[in-house]
Amino acid sequence: MTGSTPTGPSGAFSRPSLRERTRLADALRTETVGGMLLLAAAVAALIWANTGSGSYAAVRDFHFGPAALGLDLSVGHWAADGLLAVFFFVAGVELKRELVAGELRDPRRALLPVVAAVCGMIAPALVYVVVNVAGGGALTGWAVPTATDIAFALAVLAVIGTSLPSALRAFLLTLAVVDDLFAILIIAVFFTSDLNFLALGGAVAGLALFWLLLRTGVRGWYVYVPLAFTIWALMYNSGIHATIAGVAMGLMLRCTTREGEDHSPGEHVEHLVRPVSAGLAVPLFALFAAGVSVSGEALADIFTRPETLGVVLGLVVGKALGIFGGTWLTARFTRASLSDDLAWPDIFAVAALAGIGFTVSLLIGELAFSDDPVLADEIKASVLVGSLAATLLATVLLRMRNAKYRKLWEAEERDEDGNAIPDIDEQDDPAHHRRLADRYARLAAEHRARAEALEADDTPNRAPGT
Repeated sequence: MTGSTPTGPSGAFSRPSLRERTRLADALRTETVGGMLLLAAAVAALIWANTGSGSYAAVRDFHFGPAALGLDLSVGHWAADGLLAVFFFVAGVELKRELVAGELRDPRRALLPVVAAVCGMIAPALVYVVVNVAGGGALTGWAVPTATDIAFALAVLAVIGTSLPSALRAFLLTLAVVDDLFAILIIAVFFTSDLNFLALGGAVAGLALFWLLLRTGVRGWYVYVPLAFTIWALMYNSGIHATIAGVAMGLMLRCTTREGEDHSPGEHVEHLVRPVSAGLAVPLFALFAAGVSVSGEALADIFTRPETLGVVLGLVVGKALGIFGGTWLTARFTRASLSDDLAWPDIFAVAALAGIGFTVSLLIGELAFSDDPVLADEIKASVLVGSLAATLLATVLLRMRNAKYRKLWEAEERDEDGNAIPDIDEQDDPAHHRRLADRYARLAAEHRARAEALEADDTPNRAPGT
């Protein structure tokens, strides 16, 4: 597992195809920029909330919207329930694509990321429960440290390692997709209030219409955007968290190509909506969710109160051990295996990076402690501290392997025959080897002619008899 071959490694999360690497690079580029904006928004929220003017709370708690439709919401709620629906829509499309065309389409290859993600959610929850049972804290926050923020994690990767191999990025992205799925299920099952069956029926009818329009080939944003907003509003009023509407619509998009198509409808819509999600929706959510009062006493309380300590340890310790342990157990006791490009230190570094649980963790923290605003703010602070600690740990681990990653990245990007296709993707193409042979022959002729010219220029300067 520590070796690497340019002809194509085997096992789960092996080097993706050129088309898949291009798609992956585009997605990662958008998420990375979004992660940078997310970080900037979080810092801005912390500074704004700690100015002492009270303007942050005033803006966050300002209500607007049609009360007759049950949508007279605060700015904070519009961000958490409305804007994050866009984020979960993209997550739904991404999950659908992985299920039909990605790592998860093959049950044998899907086993490893699914088990790793499940263990990466169970372990943090167990850590939280153990800490709070021992310390007499509230168990209602068990789900807070279970989620991974892919945008934030990729932003960290962009800063600490620009030459990470695609296999490692694919591992993190697939892991995050599965993680998002289970986070969605947690929100839907454990944070659903009293159901309004009339509104829920309307939302289901809207989703059925959405599906029918897609299947009959109807196009036009002016059809789908109003319908999507209506479905979202009905879902919000049904008592089920409104972000579930985004996921459901994302899963309905077709993510396979048909004859004559360069891209599936799902890929096309994801390409259009992902920048809105990463560049606008998620940063605005962070702006109105991460603004907590920070002081020396408050930071000290994070490590003494069981609820907040459980979140920090869950993110830093639980995530790393859960993902790494789940991956190792799956590889050890099943026929699943990792790519030859990845070694166990790589898996542990990515597992530590998955402890960055920003966006969804903040959302779950709000939902879990909605009846205790003070504790909810302390939980948010613990998410920030835990995510920062996971970032520092992953940075150290990934930096230790940077030389290895650079060699893999250079092998993936090498294009000696100059046809804009990496050589590593053409190892089985005879034309590639002929182009290389012609290129080397030209180079050999040029160097031979140069050597002969140098020898000819040097001849008059030689001493007689030499």
